[in-house]
Amino acid sequence: MRREERGQAAVELLGILPLILAVAIAAAQLLAVGYSSVLAGNAAEAGALALAGGGDARTAAREALPGWSRARAGFSADGGEVRVRLRPPTLLRALAGEFEVTGRAAVEP
Repeated sequence: MRREERGQAAVELLGILPLILAVAIAAAQLLAVGYSSVLAGNAAEAGALALAGGGDARTAAREALPGWSRARAGFSADGGEVRVRLRPPTLLRALAGEFEVTGRAAVEP
């Protein structure tokens, strides 16, 4: 190995690290949004099932969510449709409040 090439791999690694970090953060954020979407859909379905059985849709939907997400959720029940809006967690403070997913489920009255 020539003397001028020593440490070249370390320099290249340091140059690519910000890109690797950005891709990892983006992937984790996409996973958080996807998981929150599944949670919102499941909660809406639980609310619709409660509505079909004569129960309170909002309470059933709220109880179907894990504890951390209840404070980030909004619920509405109109006619036979239950909607759950959920703000997924974000890794960067600058993205807080930028994402929102909605789950919907309906039953026939």
